[in-house]
Amino acid sequence: MADKVKQILSRPIHLADQVVKAADEATLNRQDCAELKSKTEKLAALLRQAARASSDLYERPTRRIIDDTEQVLEKVLALVLKCRANGLIKRVFTINPAAAFRKMSSQLENSIGDVSWLLRVSASGDDRDDGYLGLPPIAANEPILCLIWEQIAILYTGSLDAKSDAAASLVSLARDNYRYGKLIIEEGGVWPLLKLVKEGKLEGQENAARAIGLLGRDPESVEHLIHTAVCSVFAKILKEGPMKVQAVVAWAVSELAAHYPQCQDLFAQHNIIRLLVGHLAFETVQEHSKYAVTSNKATSIHAVVVANSKNSNSIANGNNSNSNKPYDDGDYNHGHIPHPMGNKAPSRMHTVVMKTMAVRAGEKQGNLTNQNDNVKSNGSTNNNNVKQNHQLQHQQNVSLSGTAAKGRELEDPATKAYMKAMAARALWHLGAGNSPICRSITESRALLCFAVLLEKGSEEVKYNSAMALMEITSVAEKDTDLRRSAFKPNSPACKAVVDQLLIIIEKEDSDLLIPCIKAIGNLARTFRATETRMIAPLVKLLDEREAEVTREASIALTKFACSDNYLHDDHSKAIISAGGAKHLVQLVYFGEQIVQLSAVVLLCYIAMHVPDSEELAQAEVLNVLEWASKQSYMIQDETIEQLLQEAQSKLKLFQSRGMKGFH
Repeated sequence: MADKVKQILSRPIHLADQVVKAADEATLNRQDCAELKSKTEKLAALLRQAARASSDLYERPTRRIIDDTEQVLEKVLALVLKCRANGLIKRVFTINPAAAFRKMSSQLENSIGDVSWLLRVSASGDDRDDGYLGLPPIAANEPILCLIWEQIAILYTGSLDAKSDAAASLVSLARDNYRYGKLIIEEGGVWPLLKLVKEGKLEGQENAARAIGLLGRDPESVEHLIHTAVCSVFAKILKEGPMKVQAVVAWAVSELAAHYPQCQDLFAQHNIIRLLVGHLAFETVQEHSKYAVTSNKATSIHAVVVANSKNSNSIANGNNSNSNKPYDDGDYNHGHIPHPMGNKAPSRMHTVVMKTMAVRAGEKQGNLTNQNDNVKSNGSTNNNNVKQNHQLQHQQNVSLSGTAAKGRELEDPATKAYMKAMAARALWHLGAGNSPICRSITESRALLCFAVLLEKGSEEVKYNSAMALMEITSVAEKDTDLRRSAFKPNSPACKAVVDQLLIIIEKEDSDLLIPCIKAIGNLARTFRATETRMIAPLVKLLDEREAEVTREASIALTKFACSDNYLHDDHSKAIISAGGAKHLVQLVYFGEQIVQLSAVVLLCYIAMHVPDSEELAQAEVLNVLEWASKQSYMIQDETIEQLLQEAQSKLKLFQSRGMKGFH
């Protein structure tokens, strides 16, 4: 950078010397030329001082200021050269008005002010004047640009405390105005912010991470951040940084992923999914071995399960003879995370957690047995390889349990809750529309964590967990393999998630209602014919609720009753049994337009699959659909128009006689 700056400064210094020489040779307007010479000499001295300090100069304002200074010196040189005219004719025709000299003098003053400001703002932390630096003339038309330059210069050369304050100022600027954020990126603010995230004090790291999150408000800006190695810096902090900084970094990850989904895979490649799940599982449930930080005292989840099952029959063996025995949290205090429910009798959620642990432990033990068999059959060479792999895994575990794990149990509850909330938020945005990442999340202990946090977490943790589940289930709805592997009907984690979603839906008055409704709808194809407990709560939401809630409930029910669902007949009958027909009729006639459309679609599917239903006949659904088919806004969509025709045809075939009896 120093060589570039010296190269930038070489031409204006040369021009200044030419101006001084030409002014000495002037034969016309000698007094005016002498004044220009004096100011040019002052400017030249400042430029040479800048050249000596080139390694400390902040490049972005340097380029702008030196370019303007160079243009001014070129104009001054042209004016002074005219004053060297020789001969009578040249003197007569060479007339330099006084206004031209005044203008050039003023522009030289501005250049002197600009270069002086550049030297002050680029001074090191020890030499810097903590007072207000003022505005350079170049920034008169855009004072914010000068402020941004000043704060970024402090990030380069200031003390750690000054850098923290500068990062906080950039946070305010980026938060207040989208354009200011773009300017911060354009003026080279990203690299020193990332450096502060890695090397600053706690407050400085937080401010810098928050600034980076605010800068990523559009795909172009996020792409620039990604190219500046933000992924590796964030991964390092999530692995080793203080929890307060980790929480802000997790929030920043969520912001970048939300505004530029293409960066999801890059974050995943830097193991950020694994690190976030680790934070989510900390003090939530026993962590999956894939994500856990093992200790020397307990080397596997299976060992923990066996050790804690000595006083009661092993959960892994399915013996429930001691199921009424109170849960003793003290057994898990040695090298492992305590259960968030504390020393209480085992609840249904605790039972789910323990069963899932046992299943995972059994799978892991089976894998280890197979590996041992393979090692025995492959001889001593493989034995050495296995030992090396175990040593490498141990080193990775030790690394994971370094700075980040030390002392995090001592963090205050608010910080822990915020960390979980931001980890859930980051997983929500990282998993949105991304099957590989959702598969990575569901293969971990994350689903079980989300279930526990929906029950026990703070409001922010609950909301972000619900949104994460909504996005994961949305991907699973379209990805058959993911749906079958992650949301098996007999999976304890899946059951725990569904239980919590239904509890929230039954409460009906939470901010979590919409994402939970969507999540249940996304899982519609995973439920068995006998499992209809989610139908009634959804049908209940069709009755005199807010338009958005009613619409989402009808859309979710449509996913149960649509033809793509193999069990559409059973689900359609369940919706009718829960009283759905009368609610849908009311919505079609009197609901808001957006609600009417979703209600008509659901009513059509039910009529197509259960056309001989007496409840549909009593609700006069055929008349309702005939009325709907005459409404222009309903038949604008060809799909809805076709559904209306098919549903009416089925109802006329099965209920034409019955309808007469009901009139």
